Amino acid sequence: MTSNREIHLASRPEGWPTEDTFRLVETDVPTPGPGQIVVRNQFMSVDPYMRGRMNDVKSYVPPYALDAPLDGAAIGEVVASESADLAVGDTVLHGLGWREYALLDASSARRVDPTLAPASAYLSVLGMPGLTAYAGLLEVAAMKPGETVFVSAAAGSVGSLVGQIAKLKGAGRVIGSAGSAAKVERLRALGFDAAFDYHDGPVRDSLRAAAPDGVDVYFDNVGGDHLEAAISAMNLHGRAAICGMIAQYNDTEPPAAPRNLSLVIGKRLTLRGFLVNDHNHLRKAFVNDVAGWLREGTLSYDETVVDGIENAPAAFLGLLRGENLGKMLVRV
Repeated sequence: MTSNREIHLASRPEGWPTEDTFRLVETDVPTPGPGQIVVRNQFMSVDPYMRGRMNDVKSYVPPYALDAPLDGAAIGEVVASESADLAVGDTVLHGLGWREYALLDASSARRVDPTLAPASAYLSVLGMPGLTAYAGLLEVAAMKPGETVFVSAAAGSVGSLVGQIAKLKGAGRVIGSAGSAAKVERLRALGFDAAFDYHDGPVRDSLRAAAPDGVDVYFDNVGGDHLEAAISAMNLHGRAAICGMIAQYNDTEPPAAPRNLSLVIGKRLTLRGFLVNDHNHLRKAFVNDVAGWLREGTLSYDETVVDGIENAPAAFLGLLRGENLGKMLVRV
């Protein structure tokens, strides 16, 4: 193959992105230099945090450049190598998605074992979403056995794993919110003790009914009315792991909620934001636990797969609209 297709950022969106935010560009397949490899991507990830990188603002990661390829987690096969550390045929995880072929330094790729799990699993249950769920629940929120856990966006790639890990680690009760009746049924099948569709009424009312004795741990993927409801429902010394706030990523005005932050004082709550890269020291324990649960059949994961690099923008927009069950992936 001599042709390589990439998705470039064509414009910076104000509010919701559209298909016109992106541009499909054809380039040549790159040639590796000393210490470099070329990877033919098999799967790439689309993630909520990518919306923030489309804005030209200071953040914990640099913004995407206009008229240049986006990037993000991807997995693929090495097809050319000028490195002694990685050989043609190796399966590697790296950070240059949104393109069919990626040129990168071998030191920026991590070889994975394709016999342990399907390649796509390294972008979901054995990848960033899995470690995010594991670290956020067990280290950031410090969940203890017997506690009640509430997870927002619980049918997504991170939330669905948080709920299951909580049960596997001895949570007393696990509650999830999701955006459709079908997703609620899926949460129940995954072992959540209660689940509700946040479209059915105020989140605070649904959460109060599902957790009459309060919430000890909240894993936040949504922000807004979900965070406000969780603060009201949390017990003394409750802890919230703030992973994401997808409800406001496309807002052009300040959010209306939460309006009850004063409760944090009297309840002595801890609200802690976190980034998964701060918890790489947990990776060995995470992989050992998750690989064991997968072998035992006690942990399940869902993937929504969209085919074709040309459809990556549609997959990303679908993610923002909540069209995915579990991890949203593009099969390149």
